[in-house]
Amino acid sequence: MKKILPIIGLMIAVGTAWAAVEIGQKASDFSLPDTQGKTHTLSQYKGKFVVLEWTNPDCPIVHKHYDSGNMQKLQKEYTAKGVVWLSIDSSAPGKQGNYPPAQLEQIMKSRNAAPTAILLDPSGSVGRQYDAKTTPDMYIINPKGDLIYDGAIDSIPSADQSDIPNATNYVQAALDEAMAGKPVTTASTRPYGCSVHY
Repeated sequence: MKKILPIIGLMIAVGTAWAAVEIGQKASDFSLPDTQGKTHTLSQYKGKFVVLEWTNPDCPIVHKHYDSGNMQKLQKEYTAKGVVWLSIDSSAPGKQGNYPPAQLEQIMKSRNAAPTAILLDPSGSVGRQYDAKTTPDMYIINPKGDLIYDGAIDSIPSADQSDIPNATNYVQAALDEAMAGKPVTTASTRPYGCSVHY
């Protein structure tokens, strides 16, 4: 079940801490087009770490992490290390966050976003497959194809950019541990953000 928390005048959705795929299990394969019309499948990236970032460019919590440069910093740092970073927009047609491919790409470029690809999921099929509840909602898949993290980007569920330096960045911690061959200490957390607009 999803809880709604009023924080700083915003209603922030807090999702469950469990993905449709359990931690340690094989992540579900999928096929989605990017903003250029190229199709991406999860299985094509086997052998690499993959981050799935559910996004909605109009969500205030997404704004928090992009306007501060926090999300782009993570994208640039880890794609430079060979991680595949897929930003997924599951907003349905007519709902907040749904844009034509070229416009969505322009929005992301204007924010200096640096994912491997921006994927379009207007039917919400992949979002539901992964039980994505909020934007952002973050998933990490290891080179074997197993899900090793799902949940929040960090530990402070707020819309305030000033909270970022004081938060534990769960995505960074999980990637650093996994890429060093260590088990992920915190593998599942409660995501926060705007509800995915299916």
